[in-house]
Amino acid sequence: MGPPPFQQPQGIGIVTRILHLLENCCRSQGHLHQIQAQIILHNLHSNTNVGYHFISACKFLGLLNYPFLLYTINTPKPHTFICNQLIRAFSHSHAHRFSISIYSQMHKNSVSPNNYTFPFILKSLSALKSFKQGKSVHAQIVKLGHLTDIYVQNSLLSLYASCGEMALCRYVFDEMSIRDVVSWTTIITGYRESGKSGDALFVFEQMLSVGVEPNRVTMVNALSACASSGALNVGVWIHEFMKRRAWKLDVILGTSLIDMYGMNGRMEDGLKVFQTMEEKNVLTWNALIKGLALAKNGHEAVWWFCRMEEERAEPDEVTLIGVLCACVHSGLVQKGRDIFSSLLGGKYGFAPGVKHYACMVDLFSRSGYLEDAIRIIKEMPFEATRTIWGSFLSGCRAHGNLDLSELAAWKLVQLAPESPVYYVVLSNLYAEMGKWDHVEKIRRLMKEMELNKDLGSSSVELEHQEDVLKLTA
Repeated sequence: MGPPPFQQPQGIGIVTRILHLLENCCRSQGHLHQIQAQIILHNLHSNTNVGYHFISACKFLGLLNYPFLLYTINTPKPHTFICNQLIRAFSHSHAHRFSISIYSQMHKNSVSPNNYTFPFILKSLSALKSFKQGKSVHAQIVKLGHLTDIYVQNSLLSLYASCGEMALCRYVFDEMSIRDVVSWTTIITGYRESGKSGDALFVFEQMLSVGVEPNRVTMVNALSACASSGALNVGVWIHEFMKRRAWKLDVILGTSLIDMYGMNGRMEDGLKVFQTMEEKNVLTWNALIKGLALAKNGHEAVWWFCRMEEERAEPDEVTLIGVLCACVHSGLVQKGRDIFSSLLGGKYGFAPGVKHYACMVDLFSRSGYLEDAIRIIKEMPFEATRTIWGSFLSGCRAHGNLDLSELAAWKLVQLAPESPVYYVVLSNLYAEMGKWDHVEKIRRLMKEMELNKDLGSSSVELEHQEDVLKLTA
């Protein structure tokens, strides 16, 4: 932010004393209250040096309500520098609505913002995904002539990216005469978070082609895009780039590499990365177990899960979903039972969620333990979802249990009455059971509801497989 603007000396003795107190003696709310009283008594509201140190002391003590009240109620027209300091302090403290309130007060009291104001107010608007207010601030930036400032431009990119407004984000980006690594990384991140991994990697390649050196944040987002889009070749290139630059494989980059290799079916490479990492966190373990689960290496996933416990790394909800999915894909019924039983017993410090129950229903259904599956559905403290009934239906169909298939299909019709696929399943079921009057009833119902019936029951299996993969996302 730079030093406070120069001002004529004002009560130089008291100013020096207050600054000394703020820098060396301010340790409590009581101290702050006394100092604030002195600022008001000696009319030092407009002294930017005092304001800067007072706001800094309040931020350190977590008492930003003091300067907020002082400079919004007791000071009719605070200096722009002081407003900027307040906006910045609240933004860094994640109290974003206060930042926006101060900016609104500036506008109301005709306090002109400058190029230092906008990055911090845009940061708060980004955090709140406040698109409408962001567009208004954008218009003020253009009006006041600050649009050519790269920090302001990058903050606008972040705002639009956080709101998912990638067309506007791209427009601002294309209008920039100078782009730094932050500019490129922000738009790559925006595309990735909007589910446009292909666009993210296209921009990443553009960035490299114009000679901008990526940083670690760029690479983490590019690797995530590779994981989502199956761009293994780009992911491998990134890994080789990091090796050539002798980058230290920190926990974030390492975890991103493992996830990329796992999502692209190359867990042997993901495992090598894992074993070379000096530092690991629960996200690292989750990426490893998830990758092994997707590769249907259930035994290995369970082995690493046990190793995780041995190393006293605490599993979280996602870890348990990953290892249970590994049991599902490899048919490890007893191991899945044991892990779920430990989860129910409180071993991991949290209760099973709906996804954990979904994994168990899927495990039992695929393996033919249909009574166990329906017992789980009845006993779980949640309403069964479409994913759960879908996996149960698939298991019932695979193991030839028509009565339970009928139950599951009707549950799916109730959950998604607008979806024709479940009516088709019911119709086919009744045909297999020889209940032709029921077949005709279902067909009449579909006609009345104007549902298209050119879908086969295989669509249920396809939908189910996609839902199961989402469990580990």
